[in-house]
Amino acid sequence: MHLPEETATVELARALERTRKGRAVVFLQGELGAGKSTLARAWLRACGVEGAIRSPTYTLVEHYPLAGGGNALHLDLYRIGAAGELEFLALDSDDAELWLVEWPERGAGALPVPDLSLALAIEGDGRSAILTPGTPAGEAWRTRLLADSGLKPFLAAS
Repeated sequence: MHLPEETATVELARALERTRKGRAVVFLQGELGAGKSTLARAWLRACGVEGAIRSPTYTLVEHYPLAGGGNALHLDLYRIGAAGELEFLALDSDDAELWLVEWPERGAGALPVPDLSLALAIEGDGRSAILTPGTPAGEAWRTRLLADSGLKPFLAAS
């Protein structure tokens, strides 16, 4: 799908949250500047997170309480040297309702299986987004997402 401007990325994040059912692990992939952090911030806002949303670039993980219970984990693994370093982050997978993982390839083998992988890329003045399910729940989610009326303008442009 084509995301011609930042507001389209924000709408994608809102649609992802509207169509999410229960616990979800999402890998956010793409080069520097592709929009991963923009999407993650917009998604956390759509989850009801208020106040500062800090980038986990240096802390590697930020925890956010969700209005409906549980937590969201926003990870940025760009600065880790090996997947084994994730052991020291005290990730509580039982309490996490939403995992947003930037640079997941750097944590390969130490992360849960993604329900959805979202590949973002710079495309002209905007971005492109490719959604790839990794689980049966992710496949059902992708189907719900592509049927979401808020995304129709961006799907038609693809």
